Amino acid sequence: MPIIDLYYHSEHRRNLAHFASLASLAAVDGEVNPKEKVLLDNFARKLGITKGEYKEVMKKSNKYPITPSNSLKERLERLYDLFRLLYVDHEVENVEMALLKSYAIGLGFPTKKANEIIEKSVAIFSGRINFDDYLYILKH
Repeated sequence: MPIIDLYYHSEHRRNLAHFASLASLAAVDGEVNPKEKVLLDNFARKLGITKGEYKEVMKKSNKYPITPSNSLKERLERLYDLFRLLYVDHEVENVEMALLKSYAIGLGFPTKKANEIIEKSVAIFSGRINFDDYLYILKH
């Protein structure tokens, strides 16, 4: 097997695990609502998830462990995807936030750093940032 195939399979496993995390987050508060389903469908296409894998992931027993990346940018991108899904219905429940925190730690962020990133991300995604922070984000 060529080395490129090993990379592809490894990358696909990470994508599948990430998609499973997204699906679990969408379903943690009960059923997946239509807005979450649309976003999950988009993520499935983006991540190269097959229809068979999609069906398997959507079962209640999620058997895909989180596979952290060595790249901070990739870990933040995965966390960003989770936040997009979390805020798609504009309702965030405590159980969703608890699961998000465990995913952030699973992605390789230390607990303190995970809490900081989540706190800042909640402020951004919920629209509760002050003008100075808004200005900083726009400039950088």
